[in-house]
Amino acid sequence: MEQNKSALSHAASWFVKWVLNNKAVSVLFIILLILLNLFLLPKVSFIFQPFIAFFNVMGLPLVMAGVLYYLLNPLIDWMETKNISRAGGISIVFVVILGLLAWGIATLIPIIREQSLSLLDNWQNYLTSFISQIDNFFQSDILSQLQMQLTGEEDSLSTSITDQADDVVDTTVTGIGSVFGILSTTVLAIITTPFILFYLLKDGHHLPYHIMKLVPSKMREHTYLLLREMNLQISQYIRGQLLVAFFVGLLFWIGFSIIGLEYALILAITAGALNLIPFLGTFIAFFPIIIIAIVLHPPIMIVKVLVVFFIEQTLEGRVIQPLILGSNLNIHPVTIIAVLLTAGNLFGIPGVILGIPAYAVAKVILVHLFNWYQTYTGLYDDDFNPAPKPLVSEKKKKKQLSLKKKLR
Repeated sequence: MEQNKSALSHAASWFVKWVLNNKAVSVLFIILLILLNLFLLPKVSFIFQPFIAFFNVMGLPLVMAGVLYYLLNPLIDWMETKNISRAGGISIVFVVILGLLAWGIATLIPIIREQSLSLLDNWQNYLTSFISQIDNFFQSDILSQLQMQLTGEEDSLSTSITDQADDVVDTTVTGIGSVFGILSTTVLAIITTPFILFYLLKDGHHLPYHIMKLVPSKMREHTYLLLREMNLQISQYIRGQLLVAFFVGLLFWIGFSIIGLEYALILAITAGALNLIPFLGTFIAFFPIIIIAIVLHPPIMIVKVLVVFFIEQTLEGRVIQPLILGSNLNIHPVTIIAVLLTAGNLFGIPGVILGIPAYAVAKVILVHLFNWYQTYTGLYDDDFNPAPKPLVSEKKKKKQLSLKKKLR
């Protein structure tokens, strides 16, 4: 009997020590509960239907207003330091924007409209002509002999390229039709966005204070630091990407106008907009530009277009991005490409555009959670690491120090 009690007491003490009082087990149990809640969410999805309906209507204007807020808020803050009231500064900015829009409607919009309608009307013909020229190129005597030596088949390469290009034609025409279907939603968003933007600029800087009132007292400091770092990452990315895209579009417009490329303005705007997709955007914009150059201009135009691309890429990589964007997100290029491909596969074009800032926010949250896990469990108190310590350049140290100063 005494032996049974002793064994039971030993088992109970072992369970208390290694399970109930074990911080690592507690953390894993919390994670299990979170995953269980996520698993049960689809069972009660009807609860979220009103929120889904709200975001279907207000999602686009809220995103547009948020982007413009991050772009304009530093200007409003600077005007406040010059003894201009916040409402007065917002009014001045809105008047300037209206003036720029009026100027754009009077000068640029007619050109954009004319080039866009002409390009849309003739795009399928341009693609067909481009496919025909490529097909003729691959069916030339020299390439036919080379193809026979490589594959042993005479028409496989050109036929494959032609089939793929026909698929591109069909996809492009279908995509153009879907664009017109989104115009009504976009128009409503454009009408709603200025009103949301005004109140964001007027009262948005008070939002953290009101949010902190909803957070438990002991969690407010850490929560505020987390939200502040997330806000810094998003604001730097949005402002940087928009400014870089603007200058990229401007450089292309100047370059294409100098060499006399057809549809210079609309192609430059497209290249600037696609530049919002890191790494891949400019190369995606390269293909319609090359098609226009091949179809509508003599062969020397391709050389001129390549020179413009080379100059633009050099200026963007050596001057524009280091001055405006820098490496504030501190994300490896391979990670960026992986995020873009994954987000694009899951969510389409919105995923490609919003994937990087969403990843930056998720990274901040996970870093803070891991820091809390380290502190709570006490499993990382010893800094010993047998692996060799990586060398950090002085440039990277300065960037890390600059980021820490901004978060203080």
